[in-house]
Amino acid sequence: MSTPEKDNTSSLSVPVFKIGSYEIPSQVILAPMAGITDQPFRQLCRQFGAGLAFSEMVSANPRLRKSRKSQLRLNHDGENGLRAVQLVGTEAKELADAARYNVDMGAQIIDINMGCPAKKVCTKAAGSALLKDEILVEQILTQVTCAVNVPVTLKIRTGWDKNNRNAVNIARIAENSGIQALTIHGRTRACAFRGEAEYETIQKVKQNVSMPIIANGDIDSPQRAKRVLQITGADAIMIGRSACGRPWIFDEISQYFSGNQVIKKPFLCDVLEIMRSHVAELHHFYGSYMGVRIARKHIRWYLDCLNTKSIQIDKHIFLEDCPKKQMQRLENLQNLIG
Repeated sequence: MSTPEKDNTSSLSVPVFKIGSYEIPSQVILAPMAGITDQPFRQLCRQFGAGLAFSEMVSANPRLRKSRKSQLRLNHDGENGLRAVQLVGTEAKELADAARYNVDMGAQIIDINMGCPAKKVCTKAAGSALLKDEILVEQILTQVTCAVNVPVTLKIRTGWDKNNRNAVNIARIAENSGIQALTIHGRTRACAFRGEAEYETIQKVKQNVSMPIIANGDIDSPQRAKRVLQITGADAIMIGRSACGRPWIFDEISQYFSGNQVIKKPFLCDVLEIMRSHVAELHHFYGSYMGVRIARKHIRWYLDCLNTKSIQIDKHIFLEDCPKKQMQRLENLQNLIG
């Protein structure tokens, strides 16, 4: 990373942030994202300063625990930092059992997903669909918090739709149920990822509960991160899609918070080396067949972030199905740009 430039705006204090008894070393947290926040990506984001990195969403259905996908999602072997697992489900008992199972497997924080807007999740009355049923929300949260001796957190949206923003009610239920921290994405379920996130509802939640609040949604720069904290009064922020192809965003934001500095983007050669190392880890973690295919989207994100339109990119780099050839094409690209 190159030398940061000073920003003349006033500094922002960084308070201690805790989830239960765990002290989180940074206010900037990696969001759980299906198909993205696997072990290699979590490790990479931690290296760049993510204070906490949540696993991909894991189904509470016990019949799916032994599937290859679930086993990969639950793999935390050799990871640094807290092991935080997000669960999705519809039944209180099933979620409580899943929480116990995951704690036995080494999870140190359990997160409950009530924020996912995906149709395949909501049609099963899971994810953000649960926000419609506050009684069921209370049952789920109470049973899960009673089932385990580790902190349980919750991720929600501001409500079901713009006419039904019930995040304050859900937050009160969560706090009374023993939830240790609450993440709020600044959109309703009906909004999905369309339009701009709104943070006023998050501010209202923060004013009505005492547990830590984590703000999420459209945070794509140090300046935006600072503004979101100022608007909401939240204890931390959560980065999702903005970290794809740009894992150093955690360091950018943390340095901006601590010294009010704008960090210059890393040099092209540095980004390409980060990308190559990440792809190699994906090959190692998933094996040849899956690793090379999962790497394709990450390669595209890195190159999109670099804005390489002026560079002639070998299109086969996005189609390659051989790990060695994929790495060779990345090396060729590095030599071309380098």
